[in-house]
Amino acid sequence: MTGSTLRQSHITTPAGVALSLSEIGFGAAPIGNMGEPIADADAVAAVTAALDGGVTYVDVAPLYGHGLSERRVGAAIERRHEVVLSTKVGRLLEPCAPGEQNSGIYKDVPPVRVRFAYDHDSIKRSLAESRERIGRPVDIVYVHDVDVPTHGSQDAADARIRELIDGGGWRALTELRAAGEIKAIGVGVNDRFACLRMLDEADPDLFLVAGRYTLLDQSSLDDLLPRCAARGVSIVIGGPYNSGILATGPVEGAWYDYAPASEEVRSRTARIAQVCAAHGVPLPVAALAFPLRHPSVVSVIPGGRDADQVRRNLDCYRTRVPDALWEDLKHEQLIRDDAPC
Repeated sequence: MTGSTLRQSHITTPAGVALSLSEIGFGAAPIGNMGEPIADADAVAAVTAALDGGVTYVDVAPLYGHGLSERRVGAAIERRHEVVLSTKVGRLLEPCAPGEQNSGIYKDVPPVRVRFAYDHDSIKRSLAESRERIGRPVDIVYVHDVDVPTHGSQDAADARIRELIDGGGWRALTELRAAGEIKAIGVGVNDRFACLRMLDEADPDLFLVAGRYTLLDQSSLDDLLPRCAARGVSIVIGGPYNSGILATGPVEGAWYDYAPASEEVRSRTARIAQVCAAHGVPLPVAALAFPLRHPSVVSVIPGGRDADQVRRNLDCYRTRVPDALWEDLKHEQLIRDDAPC
């Protein structure tokens, strides 16, 4: 599959910048030692497999492995000038003693602590440090995790957005965009409400939304997707497998939204999988195909811990899904009637 071509989404941002993203990208959280450590060589091989398979869009963040993922991505894309690269701002990595890292789900990470910071100078510092770790310029910058899942309540998330707007963090990004140092800006979050706030408060070009437009969750159809379509704001969907269950199926121990899946979620997933099987379509194939049926969604970015996982994702993306599958899922009330399938 080396050198093969993937479908591209050609977009013009509200700021007037043209971008081309492969419809399937590479999400680099897993290669930041998410859950368990992996070797540098395996991480670089995962990114390389994506690029050799035709992927032209790679997303990373300082949080992923506390800088480790950015360094690994940089090593893999060093000579790949056609790659569109996004990273995130809103957290600073500060040195600490070994063993004192607040590393959470990331294992065996460098000795740095993570601190939230959304003000003007911190946003610029964060991006400069990311560029240094990656070793090349960045095309797209998302403000990371100004959302309820990260900060615990709507009031706390709103306070972070106020820090971003009133503290000049968003202005820092618009200045960098105006100067041509970056091409597009937005937010990367795990709920749609932060995106709705930013549509009210600012001038985003696109959003990265994890898990909120999938086979199991179409809540973004209520408000976010229609408003983005009206504004010309594009959507990248992260977490198309909802943390795993749409890849593994409803097996014992399957995960949904970063936690063990409930019996209700597992039951619904089983019903979706049955309809898919009746059409000869594996569940992960349908999970990748579904978000891309919406005209505002320009890319889905599953992750991959190694080259084999990445190749499986690419094979899933290339597998045709018959229109009748979507019709049957709607008939069984397993996806919404207003989903554009």
